[in-house]
Amino acid sequence: MANIVGVLLIVLVLIGLPLNELHLLNEAWFTKGSDAQQVGDWISTNLGIAHGWLYMIFLFTAFALSRRAKWPIPFTVTTLLCGTVPILSFWSERRATRKVEADFAEELAAG
Repeated sequence: MANIVGVLLIVLVLIGLPLNELHLLNEAWFTKGSDAQQVGDWISTNLGIAHGWLYMIFLFTAFALSRRAKWPIPFTVTTLLCGTVPILSFWSERRATRKVEADFAEELAAG
């Protein structure tokens, strides 16, 4: 889930917002209403909404997992906060996956 949220955030921050706001830097190069600005506006609006909803689902899911897996509070808070930073969400998800696999190795092996 953090991977999906992370990809949407990267697209939003590195593609959508710059395309949507470049006309503010140099009106001669990037005009408001241009195709690039409209694509940026679409990405900012639609992916922004999708990212927001999916982030809320991520928070709920990660918190529920943390309670079931009995994670320590610092580990839980770090996992939840890393979902807010582009790129760190990927590390956070891998870190949480490793912890679950290590903590529940016997249950996972039993199937």
